[in-house]
Amino acid sequence: MIKIKIASKTDIEVLALLGRLTWAESHGHYIEDKNDVSKYLNENFSVFKTKQNVNNPKQIFYIIYVDDLPVGYAKLVLDTSNENITAPNSCQLERIFILNDFIPLKIGQRLLTFVEKQAKKMQLDTMWLTVYIENNRAIRFYERNEFKNVGELNFIVNGKGYENIVFSKTI
Repeated sequence: MIKIKIASKTDIEVLALLGRLTWAESHGHYIEDKNDVSKYLNENFSVFKTKQNVNNPKQIFYIIYVDDLPVGYAKLVLDTSNENITAPNSCQLERIFILNDFIPLKIGQRLLTFVEKQAKKMQLDTMWLTVYIENNRAIRFYERNEFKNVGELNFIVNGKGYENIVFSKTI
């Protein structure tokens, strides 16, 4: 059984661990210096940092479960802008990650659809996100879901920039 729920303060440790594992699985192999990976994970997916994020009312986390096991999550950031996005009621899908072992279940699609519906309920009209230019699987996923390439930006990991595509979609 698959279910999705909005994360709360009781989910902080689960989110921190899911964040570390899924980011390392999906992006770690792109980073040449593995010390940079460790530093990035420690700075961005600590329990302390995750607690700050969960307590921020402009950041909403959704956890997806398979048979009561948390296997992925999404992070929606409200009221955030990007120079490539002109819509006044936009949000950023900052993260959407599924543990590698569960990707074949195609639950990322269910999670994205759920988050889009939640954004519509909040009367948001545009969703944007960034994807590393070499992450072909993610690029295909977003293109299948009608996201359009609207620009680029550098994603910084320990001072080194990684070119990302900015995708946007009217929801």
